[in-house]
Amino acid sequence: MIDSTHYRRLLQAPAMSFFLFGPRGIGKSSWLRTVLPSAQYFDLLNPSTELKLSRDPHLLEASIAPSSKKGWIVIDEIQKVPTLLSEVHRLMETTKHRFVLCGSSARKLRRGGADLLAGRAITVNMEALSFAEMGRHFHLQSILDWGTLPMVCRNLTTAANVLEAYVHTYIREEIKEEGIVRQVPPFLRFLSVAGLLNGQVVNASNIAREAALARSTVDQYFSILVDTLLGHFLPVYQPALKLRERAHPKFYWFDSGVARAASGLLRDPVDRLWKGWALETLLFHELRVFNETQEKHRPISYYKTVGGAEIDFVIETRKRRSSAPPHVVCVEAKLAERWERSWDRPMRDLKLLPGIQVDRMIGVYTGTDRYHFDGVDILPVADFL
Repeated sequence: MIDSTHYRRLLQAPAMSFFLFGPRGIGKSSWLRTVLPSAQYFDLLNPSTELKLSRDPHLLEASIAPSSKKGWIVIDEIQKVPTLLSEVHRLMETTKHRFVLCGSSARKLRRGGADLLAGRAITVNMEALSFAEMGRHFHLQSILDWGTLPMVCRNLTTAANVLEAYVHTYIREEIKEEGIVRQVPPFLRFLSVAGLLNGQVVNASNIAREAALARSTVDQYFSILVDTLLGHFLPVYQPALKLRERAHPKFYWFDSGVARAASGLLRDPVDRLWKGWALETLLFHELRVFNETQEKHRPISYYKTVGGAEIDFVIETRKRRSSAPPHVVCVEAKLAERWERSWDRPMRDLKLLPGIQVDRMIGVYTGTDRYHFDGVDILPVADFL
């Protein structure tokens, strides 16, 4: 068993007011209580607090303790009462309070036309546990099986039950409660198909047929997963300004364990193909964590060659300029104990294209040795992370 209270998160609290977004169950509230121990909290999951402030948002000011005159105010689950943002905006103008507005989605805030504070609060995103945060508790095979949710890593013997409850409680019930979808059963059919397609190219027409849904409904459901931070699209990298064709993006769940639960595979052993996508999901997760905690915000894509071969991740480290090509780093991941030289050929092909500067090519695999083949670094997963 792992004591989750020992996880030291990489994210740093900004000095100014901020929105904190992230999927449910990743430790946002626990992190806030650690980094802002003296803050006053308003938890909108508390029915009485939600009812009181939804009826009269002005009661927020009256409820702030005099001792918090210049301190931090945390409002958890802010999407439950979007009208509070206007009151928060007013208090930011008239007092010296700094606010943290925490939630699992900005969808309801935008949908309700809520005041997003006109730039007075920056946005910070939190992800599930990362390699650096888990430290010696990082075990690759367990993560490929069950993901990196703190509540799962705390006790792997209950992983299946926890993930099953996560999908039921945090996805199905929340989406049903907020009225995001009109009918729940079609959305559950979509979840099952989307879970199976974790890490794969999205073809909405095929998914619509598989889930017996309209194409427009599939697009809407994917937007729900993205807006609630349960998944991310990985676009195709476009090295040229003019393209002959437009390829489909890939879709990755934020956590492979949640994808497994959504697909209904918790009680069945997963095969190597699934674990290969789980490995890609982990690396995409780690790249997003690095982007956020190091404030890099570098675009991440995948690349598909003319012959159909792919590079899992292309990270653009320098934008194209009129006088210089874009600079990129390529990463290819393989669930394999031995690296085959043919796997790095797509990266070499991209490097040969005019109008692009490939600064580094990295192969990541589940073996134990490091190699360097003519400009390509081959690294074990833990070394890369």
